[in-house]
This record gives sequence, structure tokens and C-alpha cells, in this order.
Amino acid sequence: MRRPVRARRGIPLRAVAPNAITALALCSGLSGVQFAIKARMMENDLLLHQGAAFAAMQDRIGTHWQLAVMFVLVAGILDGIDGRIARLLHGESRFGAELDSLADAISFGVSPALILYLWSLSSLPRFGWIAALMLAVFAALRLARFNAAIDSGDQPHKSAGFLTGVPAPAGAGLALLPMFLWFWTDEPVLRSSYVVAPWTALAAILMVSSIATWSWTSLRLRRNIRFEALAVVVIVAAAAVTAPWHTTSALSIAYLLAIPFSMAAYGKVKRLRAKSMTPSVRGSPPTA
Repeated sequence: MRRPVRARRGIPLRAVAPNAITALALCSGLSGVQFAIKARMMENDLLLHQGAAFAAMQDRIGTHWQLAVMFVLVAGILDGIDGRIARLLHGESRFGAELDSLADAISFGVSPALILYLWSLSSLPRFGWIAALMLAVFAALRLARFNAAIDSGDQPHKSAGFLTGVPAPAGAGLALLPMFLWFWTDEPVLRSSYVVAPWTALAAILMVSSIATWSWTSLRLRRNIRFEALAVVVIVAAAAVTAPWHTTSALSIAYLLAIPFSMAAYGKVKRLRAKSMTPSVRGSPPTA
């Protein structure tokens, strides 16, 4: 008599690699908060130093702020490749999807909110904390809405190659734009809480909005411009290595400026769909 075959439990081995990358993204996002805390603590002790020690401490503070933001960007890169590796290895799992959503909520919601609060928003205690809460909570709400709609067949934005609202990694990048600009301009107004608070709130609102934004995975290049596109990628990569904060600033601004065009493109698709679904009105058939 054969024994009944037990159902396999647990996570398949091929799913370990993408889940490990997701966990690394989570660690990277949280590590950014650690560097932000260290930078803020050093700023509190800055007046205790004078002369060369004061200048050296300023350099260390600036480096720590840059590392805080850099770790969030690294989390964004890891978040962009874990899903592709999962599909390549056929290692998609419900566990991986839930872990990815949790990691995104922390890396692109909680971490940027705390970094911005420590960097600027804390000088505006009441409204600054509200803006930080909006960024963290709205990122979680955006991901919850995305998960709830995964199995839904009625997704007009997705079926047309668009996303609903700004994705969490892009929203975090938009929220951190004042820091990108501050790193290479050293303009004091960019650190003003009266500038950072409304900007953070705007980035949070864009994440939970219903506007149509382009999905990079659905973009298709024409054959006659593939070489030019490859050249652009090489130029952007070289610029990111040599001038990272100039490049991230330019990319964030370009993404923000592209939102009205994506809304217009989806509006055109929506009108074409409505036109194709509406039966043509013709003369009524003659009656006997």
C-alpha cells in the first residue's frame, strides 16, 4: 500500500534568490535612516568644534546625509531587479510578493520620511511631522491598493500600459528631490521646512492619486532608434557615476515633467477605446 504523497510546503529554492535581494533592499532602506540619525547627531555637536575640526565635521555631516539618500537609491535599484530575477528563475511566490510590498513600504515610505524629517521637517514640528506621516502612510496605501487590484480584471490603466499613480520608488525619489539639489548647490532655501513640507506632501499625494503614469515595462522602442536609446543609457550611466546628484536631480525633474504627457497619452487611449466600443449610428432600417 502506497503512502499518500504529502504536499510540499515552504518556499521553493529558486525563490530564495529574489527574496534575498528584496531583503537586501529592505536592509538598504533602513540603513539610510541610520546614517541620517548619525548626521543629525553630529549637527547637534557641530558648535563644539572650531577651526579645522569644524570644517572636517561639516564634511562628515554632508557625507552622512549623502549616504542616507544613497542607500535609499540602492534599495530602489534592488527593488527593480528582484522581480525580474524571480520571473527569470520562475521563482514567483505569494511570499515574495508580500515581502516585496513590505520592503517597498519601509524603504520608499518610512525611510525617506524619517530622513526628510531629520534633515529638515523637524524644524517645523507639527506640520513637518504631518508631512512625514503622509509620505510613509500614503506609500503603504499605494502598495495596498496595488496588491488589492492584482487579481482584478478591470484595470484600465494597466491594460493600456500605464500605472495608477506614481509608484513608490519614484515617489520616494520625488520626495528626496530637495536633498538631491541641496547636495550640489548647497542652497539654504532647499532645506527650509517651509519648502520641504509641502513638497513632501505633494509627492505623497501623487502616490495615492489616480493619475495615469507610464509603466517602463510596457514601453516598446522602435527598431530604428534602439541604437540611440542604448547611447542615451550609456550617457546617463556615465553621468550617474561622475555626477550622481546632478543626474538624480535631472531624472527626478524629467519624471515630474513627464506626468502631464502620460496623462494626455492615457486620455488619448481612453478616447480611442470609447470610440471603438461605441457602435456607429446609422439610419434606422425601413419599416414595412
